[in-house]
Amino acid sequence: MPKHGKKYRAAAEKVDPLKSYPPVEGVKLVKDSAYAKFDESVELHIRTGLDPRHADQVVRGSAVLPAGTGRTQRVVAFAQGDKAREAEAAGADIVGAEDLVQRISAGWTDFDVAVATPDLMGMVGRLGRVLGPRGLMPNPRSGTVTLEIGRAIREIKGGRVEFRVDRTGVIHAPIGKVSFEEDKILQNLGALVDAIVRAKPSGSKGQYIRTLNIASTMGPGVSLDQQTTLDLASSES
Repeated sequence: MPKHGKKYRAAAEKVDPLKSYPPVEGVKLVKDSAYAKFDESVELHIRTGLDPRHADQVVRGSAVLPAGTGRTQRVVAFAQGDKAREAEAAGADIVGAEDLVQRISAGWTDFDVAVATPDLMGMVGRLGRVLGPRGLMPNPRSGTVTLEIGRAIREIKGGRVEFRVDRTGVIHAPIGKVSFEEDKILQNLGALVDAIVRAKPSGSKGQYIRTLNIASTMGPGVSLDQQTTLDLASSES
């Protein structure tokens, strides 16, 4: 197992690994235990009871974080005509169609999110091998394939995050920055958990959400009490 440095060990000593903390205490602890010189992200990790090998147990969606993500999202939009102008007005960084497909095919992937109108997905589909492994492929389930492309771009720029279960049944997503005020992180936590609860797939069996943990980028994980976290989520909806 990897050895942790002194700063990490000192931070980890503040966390009781056998305790599940109420969200208010957990968020405060994550902020107190962050030690990096940069503004670390605060991340939520949810272990589910899903088996993503089955199509009806795959969960994927998005949530708009009310306090934003604390980072600037670079958005490209596959659109043409009036929809291209709508995307530009909404703040897309790059807008294009065949020209954008060719640029990405040549190896350019300097962006965070890709959105597309449905009529261009046949063209965008050629980029599956490039965008798929990077998690950048537009998808209707995450709201990135839509006729309301302007609205989607504004939401992404304003704090929308995507989530999906990985091959081990875990969902990972950011909920802000360490520099955020505690109540802002709590608002984001509640909004994201609420979206994940609402996205429960039809094939889910047994306990859907098993554990919830939050951590800063470099800091130790903090286990959250499930019931009070779900109560927080319901109060945010």
